[in-house]
Amino acid sequence: MASIRIELDIAADTARVWQVIGDWAQGPVRMAPGFVVSSEADGDVRVVTFADGFIARERLVSHDDPARRIAYSLIGDTARPEHDNAVMQVLAAGPNRSRFLWVRDVLPHDAAGPLRAAMEQAAPIIKAALENRSGG
Repeated sequence: MASIRIELDIAADTARVWQVIGDWAQGPVRMAPGFVVSSEADGDVRVVTFADGFIARERLVSHDDPARRIAYSLIGDTARPEHDNAVMQVLAAGPNRSRFLWVRDVLPHDAAGPLRAAMEQAAPIIKAALENRSGG
């Protein structure tokens, strides 16, 4: 199993960052504007459309406000990995500072390449969006 890990220091209040990350329906658009062009949720399933045309169907696995942690998986696409579990968590890192953790476990190992590339491409966009308009 491949494990992909992205960690970002965010110059923004933890509660405000969580308002964006923890928003199941609109969080993807709010945290990665331009990279994600739309996100629509129907209960525990959402459809996220990316600027490159990729469309992801995702299922909410858990949403934990006290821990500021959300977990989800890709579903319903024949091109999806055999196993996919992603977790985003926001941790306090000092006054008006947060630590954003994004971990994804994927099987088979070879399926991690495109997911890793997308996560690495999104990371600076997420950092900028959270620092510039967290809670917005």
